[in-house]
Amino acid sequence: MTNLYELTGKSEGLAQLENKYNQLQAILLEMKSVVVAFSGGVDSTFLLKVAVDTLGADHVLAVTADSETYPSSELEEAKELAAQIGVNHQVIETSELAIPGYAENNKNRCYFCKSSLFDHLIPVLERMSFQNIVYGVIADDMNEFRPGMQAAKERGIRGPLLEAELYKQEIRELSKERNLPTWDKPSFACLSSRIAYGEHITNEKLKKVERAEAYLKSLGIRQVRVRTHQEIARIEVEPQDMRIVLEHHSDIVEELQDYGYKYVTMDLLGYHSGSMNKVLPM
Repeated sequence: MTNLYELTGKSEGLAQLENKYNQLQAILLEMKSVVVAFSGGVDSTFLLKVAVDTLGADHVLAVTADSETYPSSELEEAKELAAQIGVNHQVIETSELAIPGYAENNKNRCYFCKSSLFDHLIPVLERMSFQNIVYGVIADDMNEFRPGMQAAKERGIRGPLLEAELYKQEIRELSKERNLPTWDKPSFACLSSRIAYGEHITNEKLKKVERAEAYLKSLGIRQVRVRTHQEIARIEVEPQDMRIVLEHHSDIVEELQDYGYKYVTMDLLGYHSGSMNKVLPM
């Protein structure tokens, strides 16, 4: 997305951003109370913070689904963020691999995942007598293949950030203003998004991806994906971090082969959200 300030000038850009923030607050006020599907990422953390600031902590509940596709490091960070924001936080156990059709990994995988997540959240909503479930879908997602949005629509789950037409860069700017540590956090998606469509998803493969990405991050790489194509690891990093991969290529190959990959490659196009979707028919 082009920076808002570049399009309109700084003062006008700030005014438009403030208008979007006010619109987000108005949307939340109309909802009265919300259960937030909370992953600890940039978008859901900002949504949770604004919900608490707008509605008060007693009218907001953060719920995180702990499953095979969600790294343990992300769960611990989500717990810390919820505590920092000062909101009641529940962790529920889910299993995407137990969802019929999910492990087959067709193009509608995310539909199955979001359907299961929301079906777990609805009883929480009813038990707590809250009025709405919200999740962190944003305006950028309208330009991506997001079958999970259909699952939300079918269940009446709302996306206040999308409704306020907020984009990722704007959310980062607003998060920074509010001293949220996630303002510059690398984008994250579930571990299943690393496995090529049509390739069966197993817990072993998910753990392999998690270990591989954790190792690469330990080398100083912030944004990384280890895309898995059977026995091939296709490493995606931002262009400025490619030199780190090259400097440590021997160690990286040895480490990832130890995890079970036979071939270790680097994608010269670099990190790109949703890159697995390129193989899908238009």
